[in-house]
Amino acid sequence: QLQLKESGGGLVQHGGSLRLSCEASGQNFMLYTVTWFRQAPGKEREFVVGIPWTNGVPDYGDAVKGRFTISRDNTKNTVYLQMNSLNAEDTAVYFCAARTDSRTRGTIYDYWGQGTQVTVSS
Repeated sequence: QLQLKESGGGLVQHGGSLRLSCEASGQNFMLYTVTWFRQAPGKEREFVVGIPWTNGVPDYGDAVKGRFTISRDNTKNTVYLQMNSLNAEDTAVYFCAARTDSRTRGTIYDYWGQGTQVTVSS
C-alpha cells in the first residue's frame, strides 16, 4: 500500500518555473513506477511524464519534452517534477500515480495522489 501526496503547485507567470513533489508513504517505493498526469478544466486527464522503477528512464509526453524533468529519490520516497518555461496550456491539476507495472502509459494505476493546482498566468 502506498499513499501519495503532491505539493509544490501554485501560481506562476508565463515563462516561469515550478517544482512539484510527490511524496509516498509505504514500503518498497523503489519498486513502483511513478507517473505525473494533469487535468485542465473541461479536458481529459493527460499523461505528462513517467519514470519506471525498472530502468529509471523517463518517458515524456510530447507537450512537455524539453521543458519538464522528472527525477526520483528513493531514499526520500519522493518523485520530483521540475517544470520550466511554463505557459498557459500547462495550467491544470497535477496528479502523481504509482503502480508496480513498469509501463508508464495508460491510466490504470493502483495509487493516486489528491492533486496540486498549477496556474500559469499570461
